[in-house]
Amino acid sequence: MEFNITSEVLEIVEEDILRITGEENKQISLKFLKSKIKVSDFFFHKVVKKLGKEGLIYLKPNFLGLTKGGRERAKDIIEKHMVVENYFKKTRNEKEAHQAAHILEHYISKEAIRNIKKLYTFREGSSSLVEFELHRETMISDIVFLDFGLFERIISVGIFPGQRIKVTNKIYDVVVIKVNNKKFALDKNIAAGIRVLIYGKT
Repeated sequence: MEFNITSEVLEIVEEDILRITGEENKQISLKFLKSKIKVSDFFFHKVVKKLGKEGLIYLKPNFLGLTKGGRERAKDIIEKHMVVENYFKKTRNEKEAHQAAHILEHYISKEAIRNIKKLYTFREGSSSLVEFELHRETMISDIVFLDFGLFERIISVGIFPGQRIKVTNKIYDVVVIKVNNKKFALDKNIAAGIRVLIYGKT
């Protein structure tokens, strides 16, 4: 478990370094980069070393920049971030949309990104999981928690916009769902904050 958590942190830091450097579109100081990424020096320098070995960045004293390969990778990460951020701007202010996108971009799959692009069409026809019927597959259209800590916990287990989902049972104050062949029992207060398409399969 510790190895998996460490690997996940390293991957998040790697994407953050590439995205931030790509957005700046120039070589930037390590001090500036560290101020933007809230992580220990150990993880930060480990990832910088890894990116250098992979040829995605070049290093100068106290500065780094992107190589051609690094710019291409950063472009993909930034594009993914912008798709998610623009989608969340439909229901959140700019700051909240940016923060939600920053969390989600590290967990979301390419398939879910494609589905989010489709969701622009279906956004109005949605309901909460609590209201949705049993045994019918649909797609998550939004996660509407104001608590970003809870938002990240839900996202990290694979429950996010663009993901397929099915409600398999409702027992008192619990809603049982199936996502990616995994079952989760959610408190109704949490399930109420997860919006799904009412049109079922898309």
